[in-house]
Amino acid sequence: MSPEPTANITMLTGNPKSAVIKIAGPMMIAMILMTVYNLVDAIWVAGLGSNALAAIGFVFPVFFILMGLGNGLGAGVGSAISRYIGANDKQSADSAGMQGLVVTLVLTLIVTVPLFLWGSQIFLLMGAGPATSLATEYGAIVFGFGILFTFMGVGSAMLRSEGNAKRAMYAMLTSSVINIILDPILIYWAGWGIAGAAWATVISAFFVILLMVYWYGIKRDTYVSLTWRTYAPDWQKIKEILGVGIPATFEFLLMSVLTIFINITLVTTGGTDAVAVYSAGWRVVQMAIIPMIAISTAVVAVGGAAFGAKQYENLKVVHTYAIQIGVGIGLLLSAFTYIAAPWITMLFTYTPESAALAPEIITFLQIMVFFYPFVPLGMMTSTIFQAVGKGTTSLIITMLRTVIFIAFFAWLFGVALEWGTTGVWGGIVAGDIFGSAVAYFWGRRYINGLISGTKNAVAAKDTT
Repeated sequence: MSPEPTANITMLTGNPKSAVIKIAGPMMIAMILMTVYNLVDAIWVAGLGSNALAAIGFVFPVFFILMGLGNGLGAGVGSAISRYIGANDKQSADSAGMQGLVVTLVLTLIVTVPLFLWGSQIFLLMGAGPATSLATEYGAIVFGFGILFTFMGVGSAMLRSEGNAKRAMYAMLTSSVINIILDPILIYWAGWGIAGAAWATVISAFFVILLMVYWYGIKRDTYVSLTWRTYAPDWQKIKEILGVGIPATFEFLLMSVLTIFINITLVTTGGTDAVAVYSAGWRVVQMAIIPMIAISTAVVAVGGAAFGAKQYENLKVVHTYAIQIGVGIGLLLSAFTYIAAPWITMLFTYTPESAALAPEIITFLQIMVFFYPFVPLGMMTSTIFQAVGKGTTSLIITMLRTVIFIAFFAWLFGVALEWGTTGVWGGIVAGDIFGSAVAYFWGRRYINGLISGTKNAVAAKDTT
């Protein structure tokens, strides 16, 4: 006999527009604070000089591989759980959660060991130059405790998959607040420098894991139940999780590859100072697209439940509504960022060592405003494909946006046409516009095909 649905499950499987807002809202708040932390982190590190800021810029794309693994596997686990919830199969949802944790543990060890051992060589190959030692110091700490970050990603995705967005928000808020408090203490008061920033990140992640252990292992009031006592490998569910999780992880890997490529291109066109500009400016871009990311996490959960219940019209509503909200927010943030760019830049150029970066950061921010309104078209379409279990399609779309379009145009404008760093910024915008347009039309065709197939099946049944 199926269990009585909780309020979160009722919300998840009800009105799709309402569900998107109720899941995206708390995530948006949490992610904004988390990105505020990232900005604060960059601001504190900027006080150590441009080499320290550049070092963070070189570490980020490599660390993003680790974060991508957690978020990618989280997408796989969350998609599977949401589809089982839509199909009213709690036992399979519970099993998917346990399979996901085991897979995450194994894959994290495979990824973090080489990053920890050969971080210095990786940063040298990326062109870190004088920032290599600082990048290695920071990277060794966060890579050494990589399991904390992947479990954070999977645990948050599991909470969202059952509509429990508030707890996912609490987890992210905990991480951000602890980080913000510890950064100045460990970087300056304790005198640990850039290592202090890394330890602040690790300690905050540890407390988030403790919180999740309490919810799932002690309080046990989540819809999805986790227990090791009855665990047994379920290769079919592992295959389902990896079918979305591995492509989603490669999507994050592609973003890391893109960032590495952009960094190398910037070293060619403007040296390590250009990388420092990108490191600081991209944090602002990340904050601006947080609402889109939050909405996309809701798309996976709500879209997955709709697909599991075979309510394909609701799937179309989710896709359309998410894009409409995302584009509207993007336009508002574009206007604000363009006007406020000089004041935003002051956050990163308050010391004599970083003051020279100000004009380039302003230029970067004012070009990137054309990036924001087009992000939702590609992002929401990618997550729709994750929601329905088509992880490979989502990966192909992301590959088109990043490797094929953004990387090509950044190289074309910045290097081939010799427009320098400004050309690289323009190439990022142009690539995203082309890639997002292709993704959008691909997604609409797929959803319309599902709806048409259902209508044809109903019509055929009526005639028999």
